[in-house]
Formats: sequence, C-alpha cells, structure tokens
Amino acid sequence: QVQLVESGGGLVQRGGSLRLSCLASGSYDRLPAMAWYRQAPGKQRELVALVIGGAKTKYADSVKGRFTISRDNTKNTVYLEMNSLKPEDTAVYYCRVSGTNFWGQGTQVTVSS
Repeated sequence: QVQLVESGGGLVQRGGSLRLSCLASGSYDRLPAMAWYRQAPGKQRELVALVIGGAKTKYADSVKGRFTISRDNTKNTVYLEMNSLKPEDTAVYYCRVSGTNFWGQGTQVTVSS
C-alpha cells in the first residue's frame, strides 16, 4: 500500500507560479514512475506530467515549457513546478503512482484572469 498526499495548491493570478508537492508513504521498496494528473470541472482527468526514475520525463503538450516535474527520493516526494499559469490550468491536481490505483486526494489550483 502507498499513501499519497498532495499540497501546494491555491489561488494565483494569470502568469503566476505554484509548486505542488506529493509526499508518498507506506510499504514500498522504491517508487516506480510517478505522475501528476488534473481534472477540470466537466472534463475528464488528464495526464499532465510523468517522471520515470530520476530523469526521464513526459509532459502534456499544453504544459510543455511551463511545468516541470521532479522527484526527491530521499524525501519520498514528487514535485510539479508550474510557471506562467493560465486560467485554463484551473483544476484539481492529483498525484498517482503510475500504472496503479494509488492516487492522492487532490489539491485545487485556481488561476484567475
């Protein structure tokens, strides 16, 4: 079992920045690929960013160049650095152990125009 707890969401103006954190705990030897997803009202949940190991990353086209995913295995934490935020980035952001049903509870990000 893995427990994931997200933090760092909030209200920010267009062009602003936020850093989300996802703290993992539980019984595991080493976390595999970790991902951030988001779900806006009335829309399907979508993959935002993925990190495999320590260096290989993948991003949704809509966030490339603005968002950065990273992980600190010593702190069991995955981060999502979000810059140049837009109103369309408004959503609940979820952390997930990629390929599993281990999800966090989500953290709200709201970008005002």
